Amino acid sequence: METLFLAPNTRASLHSDLIKFIKINAFSTTPKYVQLADAVIDAIRSGIVEVGDSLPSINDLSYFLQIARETVEKGYRKLRKEGVIASTPGKGYNVCMRPFIRRRIAVFLNKLSVHKKIVYDALAKEIGDQASIDLFVYNSDISHLKSLIMGLSQDYDHFVVFPYFKEGRDKAAEVISLIPTEKLVLLGRDVEGLSGNFPIICESYENDIYDALESIREPLSKYDTIKLVFPDHSDYPKAIIKGFYRFCHEYAFEHLLVDEVAEEEIAKGTCYILLADNDLVGLLEKVQVSGLAVGSEIGIISYNETPLKQFILDGITTISTDFNLMGEYAAASILNNSQARLEVPFYTVLRPSV
Repeated sequence: METLFLAPNTRASLHSDLIKFIKINAFSTTPKYVQLADAVIDAIRSGIVEVGDSLPSINDLSYFLQIARETVEKGYRKLRKEGVIASTPGKGYNVCMRPFIRRRIAVFLNKLSVHKKIVYDALAKEIGDQASIDLFVYNSDISHLKSLIMGLSQDYDHFVVFPYFKEGRDKAAEVISLIPTEKLVLLGRDVEGLSGNFPIICESYENDIYDALESIREPLSKYDTIKLVFPDHSDYPKAIIKGFYRFCHEYAFEHLLVDEVAEEEIAKGTCYILLADNDLVGLLEKVQVSGLAVGSEIGIISYNETPLKQFILDGITTISTDFNLMGEYAAASILNNSQARLEVPFYTVLRPSV
């Protein structure tokens, strides 16, 4: 077999081109070593390096990319495990196989939460090794989302976006339209004014909460008043309030919208619906001090199921989207190049807190 030798100046030029090609995004929650490995794969696909070419040393990449040596080691280890590169003692690393083409997916979460992690994990599981996924969090800030989209250092085949904003909702269509519609997947809700054909994996917030409360109307009837805790300046859809009001009007429940649990004076005969988990904790603290019995004197319904809620106070009643299915639907839309609009089922888990 003929052995390929590169002249020193050729090797240096090759390494320089590769180092310039690799971009590590500090704003991505994707680990840097994964970004490094993905960038090397992209460089091979782009022809910057070929099978048989040597790669920069761990020390060189660490120095020029300003990342930890351990990060480079982990990135190279990942590539070795995938069979893309090999190492020779005393000679360093070289490309030994051209990787198969994988899609690149950018996921934009409005915030980190247990529920968003369930969606992400289900998406990643269904996608498997057919794509690499980079995760970004924009904290429900429309300006930050715009900066992230415009500052991307890689090209992506698909962009998965949760479009929830505390302010600036009127600019949502303008910002998200920076993404080519043929690459866009929206999760959770549609965006008014956004044109084009793209998949939407959504919730029907008004109907969902109405149907959920209707399904437990009988146990709710023991309470005089139902209160929905809906924080001001939150990114929760206002359609939830509409569905809540519609249910209470139709079935003649006294009802009230509450902004902050901290200022709430809890009273016997009230059932609370809480959207945010921190408000659930705040209410539980007040209930503990009051001595009122949960499930008879005070009712508690928490929005969005998590495993822990089945153990709190012998079980907290939840009304929730099927987040696992949302992630699976998103993956199917990507893998099948579907442009369908799909509604994710909503369900109620009745426990002793009501």
